[in-house]
Amino acid sequence: MIRYLWLIPVIPLLAACCSVFLGRNRWRASAGLAIGGISLSCLLSLAAFFSSLELPEGGREVLNFSWLDFGAGELGPQATTLPTLRLGIVLDPLSASMLVMVTFISTLIFIYSAGYMAHDENPGRFFCFLSLFASAMLGLILANSLLLLFMCWELVGLASYLLIGFWFHKPQAAAAAKKAFITTRIGDVGFFIGILWLYSETGTLLFYDGGKGCLEQSALTALVAQTTAGGMAVSTVIALLLFCGAIGKSGQLPLHVWLPDAMEGPTPVSALIHAATMVAAGVFLMARVFPLLDADVAGAPGLSPALTTIAWVGSITAVFAALVAVAQNDIKRILAYSTVSQLGYMFLGLATGGVPVGMLHLLTHAFFKALLFLGAGSVIHGCHEEQDIRKMGGLKDLMPRTFRTYAIGMMALSGVPLVFSGFWSKDGILHAAVAWQGSKWPFALGLAGAFLTAFYMTRQMALVFFGASKGNSTTPRNAAAGHLVSDSRSHSKPAEIHESPPVMTTPLIVLAACTILLTFLATPVWPWIESYLSGHPAHFQLSHLLNPGTLGLLLLSTVVVFCGITAGWRLYGNPTVDFSQAPDPLLVHFPVLHRWLTNKFYFDEVYEAILGWFLKWFSGLSAALDQKVIAPVVGIVPICLQALAWVSRFADEFLVNPGFDTVCARIGSLGNRLSSLHSGQIHQYLAALAMGVVALGMLLAWISQ
Repeated sequence: MIRYLWLIPVIPLLAACCSVFLGRNRWRASAGLAIGGISLSCLLSLAAFFSSLELPEGGREVLNFSWLDFGAGELGPQATTLPTLRLGIVLDPLSASMLVMVTFISTLIFIYSAGYMAHDENPGRFFCFLSLFASAMLGLILANSLLLLFMCWELVGLASYLLIGFWFHKPQAAAAAKKAFITTRIGDVGFFIGILWLYSETGTLLFYDGGKGCLEQSALTALVAQTTAGGMAVSTVIALLLFCGAIGKSGQLPLHVWLPDAMEGPTPVSALIHAATMVAAGVFLMARVFPLLDADVAGAPGLSPALTTIAWVGSITAVFAALVAVAQNDIKRILAYSTVSQLGYMFLGLATGGVPVGMLHLLTHAFFKALLFLGAGSVIHGCHEEQDIRKMGGLKDLMPRTFRTYAIGMMALSGVPLVFSGFWSKDGILHAAVAWQGSKWPFALGLAGAFLTAFYMTRQMALVFFGASKGNSTTPRNAAAGHLVSDSRSHSKPAEIHESPPVMTTPLIVLAACTILLTFLATPVWPWIESYLSGHPAHFQLSHLLNPGTLGLLLLSTVVVFCGITAGWRLYGNPTVDFSQAPDPLLVHFPVLHRWLTNKFYFDEVYEAILGWFLKWFSGLSAALDQKVIAPVVGIVPICLQALAWVSRFADEFLVNPGFDTVCARIGSLGNRLSSLHSGQIHQYLAALAMGVVALGMLLAWISQ
């Protein structure tokens, strides 16, 4: 199977390339190419997944190949081998599970997009960008080389920039695209430095290469043995530099500010990029390089400095983003901050429980968060581009299919027990955190985040579906252009709120079903997914669930979740209150806290103040340098050039020209004199000859005497 894995990212790339040559009027062909390409990749991913089931415990399939041969350089002409840069692809449980998840969810989102973007001005361009993004993400997953992973990583960033700013005529969308691109590049600087440092120390960027890869024991031992000037192991420093890239891509503190603004893109973009794939790339990267993270262990496993840092960053981010989500009113921004929070949980699980715990939540979260984003898109579509949850209400009966599927996603995200996969994956993280020997604070923060998640999702459900009805009609708006629809019906009467078409609701139903079905593979009774990721066989054991520690934590988590749901319903579940007019209950009871939460703890304002001050200072310095130094120097240059031109003219006219003319005149005069000797008279030539003979004879006679 390893020989055919390259087709998985290449097929969507070919679909994107073909879409470039299709005009705007042939967007259905672009959509068909995109959906067909990702569907074929999904089938190949399923084949790869079933192939991975046959791998031995802890095994993997690797296919490495040479990409670049460097010149001999200082090795000299006698060198027998040249240094070679090699790339590769790998098939193991980690990559196989990610392949299936990404391609399956992408297929559903592509189908959903065919309905959501049908009335856009240029849907063909949208599907081209979607295919490019899917191709880059799949290449990232398959990479067995940190360099190849980084190349696909940057292509993912490019595609996200194009998709977030798809409606580039909207200033907010253009600004959000630039903000996302620049913020993630800040983290990528550290990522790139880590790549260079790792290559300089190990001489390879292949993860696995028959014992010589950078994640294999020989390289890890050498990295741990070396220390930096501060006494920290080189492996730890490189791991933290790689984590910088994950912080940017996965929206962790302090580089989280781009992700909520990225909601300016079309809703399918939010579902694909900001729920299931791109933002999870940072977690996947940490899972892939986990041997490097855990290499410098001072004590029990999982207590390396790198993993400790990741645990604290993840737990703090989980609570911070959940707090901010409590006071947001845009339906997509609430889900965006929820994504930031859940990514924090994934990092916490990865650091405290290892790859299986973190990746289990990544996989389950991908399904129910994609469901929630697509459900939000259905709500926005049905309410004619309205995104403020305070202006919605009573949609439970008007949009029944959207309501039912959205409720399943909400309960999975909130951690409602037993039948929803999110409950088990979240509890796995809490179980790992409570057993972590580093500190109990990350566990406490995780519990607080669970309460807040249940609270803000209940708030959202209450205001959107159960709140006071605002009527069954709204003023229609155009999603792409952001202005009133110009058809004649919009002038005669407002458009009615309606359920989305089947092309949009069918993916919701499939994702909702997967959210529930994954439960059977994620419980402690039969933890198949975790066992598969760890490379161990799964066993059905009811005793795991009845263990006092496990059961006690499940009960505690359940109590916390229901406390959050109860608090949210008591504050926002009153159907007689119109929250579009009435103040928010949190604003009434906690005005200062609500102001801080509404303004996202003023992170954007602080960044703008600090960076704005620096940029103003730097621009003033640049202006002074330009006016005081560069401008005078530039002003002197033409004067010097003009003076040089005058000197050149003087030398040419008064030195070169006269000297040349004098030499030429003298040569001419000498030529005239010599020409007089050639008179053409033979008797003169004979007389001169005779005189010469006489003179020669006299000379010889004088010499002989």
